[in-house]
Parts: sequence; structure tokens; C-alpha cells
Amino acid sequence: MAETLQKGTLYVVATPIGNLADISTRAAWVLSGVDRVLAEDTRQTRRLLEHLDLHKTLTPLHEHNEDRQLAQVLEWLRGGEMLALVSDAGTPLISDPGFALVRAAREQGLPLVTIPGASAVTAALAVAGLPTDRFVFEGFLPAKAGARRRALEALGRETRTMVFYESPRRVAGALADMAAAFGDTRVAVVARELTKAHEQSVQGTLAELAEQVAVGTIPLKGEFVIMVAGAEVETTGLDVEADHLLTQLMTRLSVSDAARMAARITGQGRSGLYQRALALQGRE
Repeated sequence: MAETLQKGTLYVVATPIGNLADISTRAAWVLSGVDRVLAEDTRQTRRLLEHLDLHKTLTPLHEHNEDRQLAQVLEWLRGGEMLALVSDAGTPLISDPGFALVRAAREQGLPLVTIPGASAVTAALAVAGLPTDRFVFEGFLPAKAGARRRALEALGRETRTMVFYESPRRVAGALADMAAAFGDTRVAVVARELTKAHEQSVQGTLAELAEQVAVGTIPLKGEFVIMVAGAEVETTGLDVEADHLLTQLMTRLSVSDAARMAARITGQGRSGLYQRALALQGRE
């Protein structure tokens, strides 16, 4: 590695979401060189370190002790220790602990380095077959049914692909509430056990997916990612407006930048607007 670890730096390290072979070479190198690993669950992280044949000092950092540990961790960093922050699986802070620490470190001007890698959000989207040019990550829905329904109703007009995490014991209720909020026929994908031996990714309408969960075709085992297609964009008069907007934007911007700006203004997909911009330029 041409890179060298820097003293007093917090390394935010992504780890595998299931298959330990997905650990990156750089992540393994960072874990081997830091003074201490801050782990959401030390037992889980110890298994990863044993896989890498590493023996490191592990300090628990999770939602129940993060506030109490914060001062000590910052003191270690100010004292020159090199620390790695990991969650049980995937990228830290994405529905996992670590936000308070990263925010405090940034506020105090302490060095932060991200070591990218696995994330259930992007892993699931990559095989979903749903639009990915624009998506919104909603994380875990509220546990209580009433709050969950209100959260979903607020997303009724969302046109981007929606991504949710869910636990096995709540996935049936979540799918039922999604069908009520978005309609039985809205297309969605349920992914579970990603990168593991029993990985499963199923596409269907929300009604069909709820039925598959009910009959056990989709077993209630493992962590779930639910992806729901966004609402249809209302296009009444919008195509003409988009053409005019693209034409004006392309007098000052490249085709790609014009399509990106038009997508932000109209809510339409960037890829479709890009193709339309090319057509307006006479390239197609």
C-alpha cells in the first residue's frame, strides 16, 4: 500500500454484509494497522478479525453507550491514536451507530477517512430492476403500526424508488401497510440474506409479495431490504415544459448538466431527460 495510516485519525470502515470474502483489501489493511477498533458488537467484529487473522483491541460503541463513550474516544484521537469505526455489517452510520462520534470529530477538526465497501442499500438496488438514477433511503420504518402507516402515507407521492430496511418480525405488516398506502399493484422488490448462502431477491406487486411472505415462499429469516417503485410522474403538459426547459438550459450547459438540472426542477428521471435532450439536439 502506498498509503500510510495517519495518527489521530478516525477511519470509518465498511465491512461485509454477510459474505466475509467481500472485505476489501484496503479495509483489511486499515484494520490491521489501527490501534483500536470501535465496534457495534464486539462478538460480531471479533469473528471478522479472526477471519483476517488479526488480534486487535476492541471497544464497544453502540446506540446504548455512544454518548457515554464519546469523550473517551475523542481523547484517544487527540492523543494520536488511530481508530477504526465499524458496524456489525456494511457501512457505519447507515441505520447504524456512529453519527454522534463522526459529528463530534468533525466539529473538533479531527481527521476522518472513509474506507468504502459493502452496503445493503446499494447491493439490493443493484439487482432490483427498479429505477436507480434517483432513489430515497428511508431506513427502518417506525415499529408501531400507526406511526408506520403515517410515515408511508407521507410518501404517497414520492416518485423516486424508495428503499426500506425491515426486520423479519415486522416485514409482513410493513408490506400490508405499503399496499394500503401505495396500492396493491405497485411494483416492489423484497431482498433478504444478501451475499449469504440463502440470498433471495423477489420482484412483484406489493400484494403478490405480501402473499409470498404469508405462505412462506419468502421465509421470515435474515435482514430484509424492501424497495418500492416510485409513483408515476404526472405528465400533463410537462413534456412540452421539459422540452422548453431543456432547450433553454442547453444554451448555457452541457447536455448532461442540462438533464441533471431539468430532473431537479421537474421531478422527471435524469436518464429520460438526457435522451430527450440528445433528441432535441438532433443527435438521435
